[in-house]
Amino acid sequence: MSEMTYRDAINVALKEEMRRDPSVFVLGEDVALYEGSFKVTRGLLAEFGEERVKDTPISENTIIGVSIGAAMGGLRPVAELMTVNFALLAMDQIINHMAKIRSMFGGQTFLPMTVRMPGGGGSQLGAQHSQSLETYFMHCPGMHLLYPATPSDAKGLLKSAIRDNNPVIFLEHELLYNSKGEVPDDPEFLIPIGKADIKRTGESVTIVGYGRMTVLALQAAEELAGDGFSCEVVDLRSLAPLDMDVILASVRKTGRLVVVDECWRTCGLGAEIVSRVYEACFDILQAPAKRVSGLDVPMPYSRKIEMICIPQVETIKQAVIDVLSGTY
Repeated sequence: MSEMTYRDAINVALKEEMRRDPSVFVLGEDVALYEGSFKVTRGLLAEFGEERVKDTPISENTIIGVSIGAAMGGLRPVAELMTVNFALLAMDQIINHMAKIRSMFGGQTFLPMTVRMPGGGGSQLGAQHSQSLETYFMHCPGMHLLYPATPSDAKGLLKSAIRDNNPVIFLEHELLYNSKGEVPDDPEFLIPIGKADIKRTGESVTIVGYGRMTVLALQAAEELAGDGFSCEVVDLRSLAPLDMDVILASVRKTGRLVVVDECWRTCGLGAEIVSRVYEACFDILQAPAKRVSGLDVPMPYSRKIEMICIPQVETIKQAVIDVLSGTY
């Protein structure tokens, strides 16, 4: 095990997979000479050369389109979009082609491609660069969607994504890049796609999160433990497929549920999870489930107002206290 940042864990995963499989290559804006906007692709050009680490024009639609063609031709592209917000310029390729080609071709071709995209709010980047668009992709069948919270999960999930024969969208929260954690050194360390993880066991309430929201949920659970509240924290890791088995088992144990998601509240991930929990174990719940979500507003630039618009440790703690006390 080695301690490393979330950023370095992704970098290690890319290097290990490129060394293991010569069909893996990386492409995107500034991923080669500049080594990525967040320096995730640092050192790749020097080791693997310009044939396997390619800077592209500023055209997200083209980046995804080229990746689709390369994947159909037998390669395993890892495309980086500078930010998830720019994926809106490539939605035709993502939704109408990447997600559908394998089905429309009757399984006669595979699309082993991964699209990495940083995103999320909290960095004062304004409304057009601070969006959480995960539910856009969850709504479309035909592709996997991963969102790791820890450096270890980032490495294991990215390696699984690159090896998978289906298209995978791999989301990374910008505020997690400098976070640190223990990461296995084993180059065969993989985390299966579609499996949630219980990051903290508890008895009183289940808190479900993903990405940075898992990190905040763990902080909230630790602080609440000092007040005698026992919180179980479920980290989704995979948003599509969604591991409802782990969520339902936890809710059946605790009888209470708080879902934390950074995306907009309306039609958000929290609404989907709460709906499924009500359908599966309504009679088990000892209190109504509660959602802690991003507000339905364009993200403000002001730091103080931005903090109000996305979940924080204190809002998670208050939601847990409300569920445990029956206050609504």
